[in-house]
Amino acid sequence: MKKILTKFNVSGLLAATLLICHSCATNPVTGKKDISFVSKQQEIAMGQQADPEVINQFGLYPNAQLQKFINEKGQKMVAVSHRKDLKYEFKIIDSPVLNAFAVPGGYVYFTRGIMAHFNNEAQFAGVLGHEIGHIAARHSAQQQSKTMLAQLGLVVGMVISPEFAQFGEQAQQSLALLFLKFGRDDERQSDELGVEYSTKIGYDATQMADFFLTLKREQEKSETEPIPDFLSTHPNPADRYETVKELAAEWKQKVKTPNLQVNRNSYLKMIDGIVYGEDPRQGFVESNVFYHPELKFQFPVPTGWAYQNSPQQFQMAAKDGKAIMALTLVPGKTLEEAAQQLLQKYQLQALESKKETVNGLPAYALVADQKPQQEQQQQQQQQTPTIRTLTYLIQYNGTIYSLMGISASTDFENYFTAFSSTMQQFRKLTDPAILNRQAERVRVKTVAKAGTLAQVLRQYNVPEKRLTEMAILNGMELNESVTAGSLVKVVQR
Repeated sequence: MKKILTKFNVSGLLAATLLICHSCATNPVTGKKDISFVSKQQEIAMGQQADPEVINQFGLYPNAQLQKFINEKGQKMVAVSHRKDLKYEFKIIDSPVLNAFAVPGGYVYFTRGIMAHFNNEAQFAGVLGHEIGHIAARHSAQQQSKTMLAQLGLVVGMVISPEFAQFGEQAQQSLALLFLKFGRDDERQSDELGVEYSTKIGYDATQMADFFLTLKREQEKSETEPIPDFLSTHPNPADRYETVKELAAEWKQKVKTPNLQVNRNSYLKMIDGIVYGEDPRQGFVESNVFYHPELKFQFPVPTGWAYQNSPQQFQMAAKDGKAIMALTLVPGKTLEEAAQQLLQKYQLQALESKKETVNGLPAYALVADQKPQQEQQQQQQQQTPTIRTLTYLIQYNGTIYSLMGISASTDFENYFTAFSSTMQQFRKLTDPAILNRQAERVRVKTVAKAGTLAQVLRQYNVPEKRLTEMAILNGMELNESVTAGSLVKVVQR
């Protein structure tokens, strides 16, 4: 028995070794062999699939100058990188969250939120190099390989139960690539590459270290109002500051380039007017009501429910994760046609339906079930409850809106009142104060009179409760001296 077992183990080890060796690829940065089940072609395909989903989810930020800037700097940096064999694309997406991320195949994204918080081109360049470093070192592909090796599924973190993910339309594997958490070694390597690449194209990489302090302060400020963790793809920046400063000093000696650039004023002038925080024109929640000034409608959000807004949909979820509601647009010339398309799309079986009027608007109410497919039941080896939905289709201004409430059939009665009350309070938005609500924007000011940052900010009528927030936005301390003629950022409507 012992001999047979030993022979079996050796055979298994040999087979595994052959499989791993067959799946090795040379890392462009280190030159060493890495385990990879993802080929270059697959990597490109993943990026091509993920890119339209990213754009649909967040939207591009509509600023041609900034889009041109990130692409020009990105392409210049690719030319000095370890991996020039990909067609890179660089885009700024319309999200207020402070983040930058890369997906396989050469796609790099910066949010307008992080662009607003940079205080010079050198800070931007360091983070840009970091993200290109993830692609150059094939970190996303390696993470995907590790995931496949461990037979773990990639699912976007959601505030709702997994069985409802198909309705949220956020669980696609390609979009989930954005949310891979890189390990310490990967992040350290990308920091090193960020310093190297930004220095090679003429920027002072010390500024990259300074930006980590801004991120640290932003995280500390957000402890009571946490940054949405669906974009928190990077580890805590606190311990990276000193390391990056040392790396920057080393690379400054290596390249021997005099006058490495910071370019503070030119960057600040370029982002003057960038949207800051949530853009109310795209919809916002205030006093438990969702308003959409552009589309001119409103409806309540159940008390205590979490919510998330995107260009594609507005989603609400009960804190216990047992129910969600989602507002989306649905195709169809009539409400009945839209209802049929909805049933077909989600493979729902109608239980009851009726024509309604919701605050003077034509509507169609529909209760429908979705039972688990047989193979799902077999895979899970347990009884999965039927999903029950209540949908109100509402016709308004030539568009059909779907408000769908979703829960397990066993919980449906508990949430029916919340579902129906929300849907029946969908109405036209007529309040001029809401209709005319404008986004806050970063405004760059030339300091007329020297003083501390706090004194300067007060000159521009910054409220006391927002002084710390503006200090972080400027990458400065409130007691720091500001000279006359220098530029500072404030936020105004």
